[in-house]
Amino acid sequence: MRYVWLLAILTILLPASTLSAAKEYTYIDLVNKLVDLKGLAVLPEPGEKCAQWSSYDRSSVYDTATGKYLNWDANGDNGGHIRKEGDKRVLAEMKGPGCIWRIWSAAPGNGHVRVYLDGATEPAVDLPFIGYFDGTNPPFNYPSLVHTVAQGWNCYIPIPYQKSCRIVADKDWGNYYHFTYTTFSESTIVPTFNRNLNDEEKAALKAVDQFLSDKLGTNPASIEVKESVITRNIKIQPGDTVQFFKTKGVEGAVTSIKIKLNPKSIKDPAKTLREVVFQVYYGNEKDPGVWVPVGDFFGAPAGIHEHISLPVGITKSGECYSYWYMPFDEEGAVFELVNESKEPFSVEIKLTATTDIPPIEQLGRFHAKWHLDAFPPAEPERAAIDWTMLKTTGRGRFCGVMLHVWNPRGGWWGEGDEKFHIDGEKHPSTFGTGSEDYFGYAWCDPTVFQHAFHNQPISEGNAGNICVSRWHIADNIPFQTSFDGFIEKYFPNDRPTQYVCTVYWYLAPGGTDPYKPVSVEERIDYRQEPKVYTEPDALEGEKLDVIEVTSGTVKEQRMYEGWGDYWSRGKQLWWIGARPGAKLTLAVPVEKSGSYEISANFTRAIDYGIVQLYLNGKKIGRPVDLYNDGVVPSGEVQFGNHELSAGENKITVEIIGANEKAQKSYMVGIDYIKLKPTQ
Repeated sequence: MRYVWLLAILTILLPASTLSAAKEYTYIDLVNKLVDLKGLAVLPEPGEKCAQWSSYDRSSVYDTATGKYLNWDANGDNGGHIRKEGDKRVLAEMKGPGCIWRIWSAAPGNGHVRVYLDGATEPAVDLPFIGYFDGTNPPFNYPSLVHTVAQGWNCYIPIPYQKSCRIVADKDWGNYYHFTYTTFSESTIVPTFNRNLNDEEKAALKAVDQFLSDKLGTNPASIEVKESVITRNIKIQPGDTVQFFKTKGVEGAVTSIKIKLNPKSIKDPAKTLREVVFQVYYGNEKDPGVWVPVGDFFGAPAGIHEHISLPVGITKSGECYSYWYMPFDEEGAVFELVNESKEPFSVEIKLTATTDIPPIEQLGRFHAKWHLDAFPPAEPERAAIDWTMLKTTGRGRFCGVMLHVWNPRGGWWGEGDEKFHIDGEKHPSTFGTGSEDYFGYAWCDPTVFQHAFHNQPISEGNAGNICVSRWHIADNIPFQTSFDGFIEKYFPNDRPTQYVCTVYWYLAPGGTDPYKPVSVEERIDYRQEPKVYTEPDALEGEKLDVIEVTSGTVKEQRMYEGWGDYWSRGKQLWWIGARPGAKLTLAVPVEKSGSYEISANFTRAIDYGIVQLYLNGKKIGRPVDLYNDGVVPSGEVQFGNHELSAGENKITVEIIGANEKAQKSYMVGIDYIKLKPTQ
């Protein structure tokens, strides 16, 4: 058994070119493709495709008669299927040779999902749908390949078939599904999946699972013949460009790049790591094939955020790594850092390269580009909903995306389906069910997570900055003539909800990469703040000092996150977790002694209470009922004229009950207090 284990490890470390060039794949070969970054560079054969069956809303259609996209923003994505057969649902049908790489769901149920392969009358897999994900059914029990993150259920156990695959579900199978699969060229030979794997196949799965568990952050193709290591310490002055690797007259590939940052020396990482750019020129091309701000390239913008995934990541020590395989021919390549910030930028760079590569004519060139709002669809009905992630022509493979969302109002930013049109398709062969679903989680869950194939390293409670990534490794998307990839964007830029992304793909020489460098001003200044009004001469509730609170919690709440622009400065003081009898005392500063008219603007909502106000210990005004079926401002409530002394005065808010229609949470929101001199 120990021999079998070592054999599986060695198989993973074999050069991926030996796998990619093969016409016959063993199950072990397919397992190893899960971590085969080198093989991504091998250009696809004719007939090789990757597509996805999902539960997307079938009312979204392309009308061939009119050339229009109808109901293109339909959002009933939970239960779509191909057809019904009695009380069963047909979820997917594929012709082989092929392999399912990824199964995902947001709510797998107890109804059985059966996978029929190669015309067999008995299913190769017959499990409750949740049984594909819960880790109790071999071989769907390897925790790095079968896992749940932020309520998303993921299974990456390969399921190959030679002739056909048909997936049928009971009516109570659950809600939401993806089956992502590759169809190989016709001459390819693959095994028909059987849950009873042999010892060597189990060892291969175990080896990959352990690599992703214990060694994630290291290069899965770390053993190279004639590999060279180049280490440089560089300091780039503002406005300068530094070459840290250059080659000419030799074929080869860069196999890893590591940049060690010194977080203490970077005054504003969120800004600086977008001002410093990583770029790569291939041969005599005028435009770079790689052009990405440093922080974005390694998968986490808006600062230095630790996350560990398969191709890129940032470690606890501030080391950024990339294991993307980057071939170059005799015309050479130039790797550079450009400092467009106003401060010197110092880093230590370690790069590995090799000349031991497959025939260069079989390899694409690695491309990565950062952009915002580039190349929207020409059709108005698509431009209103589809946000372009990547548009390119030629032959190659789409390998992943890092999406950075700016969503200062908060609330869910997406619900958008991914749509991949391959080689001029009118209707996409990949049509998803929601933004979070594409990135491997579910239900708008703001939980930060990291994984080999998908990540959410930044989530400010779905407010502010959000960063998500998805890496297509075994499930990369081959294309022969073009790739047009979109994700739906439901909110406009001026909400503001704004997207930028970095896309990663391989492209044969001569293909079209239309993305140009973006100015530093656009990279930094595109993020708009919400447009909110400020009430003149008001004392903002969230800015008042709390002298005492007898129970509950007092904090600032951003009201523009889902409730509109009706609160001064878009915020309020929010008092929660208290009950009748609780008191909150606030310090109210007064510049000059005199008589003042006192008023206040509160928030009304279904779970707010009834309050009584006191000024310096004396009751003022009548009780204020803050109940409303919906979140709205109260409008200014008057509390009469009162004498105030210069300096600190005290306003106390007492919870005295709640409306009979209210949900009894007794919450209180104060937008502002206004003191208007009566003389």
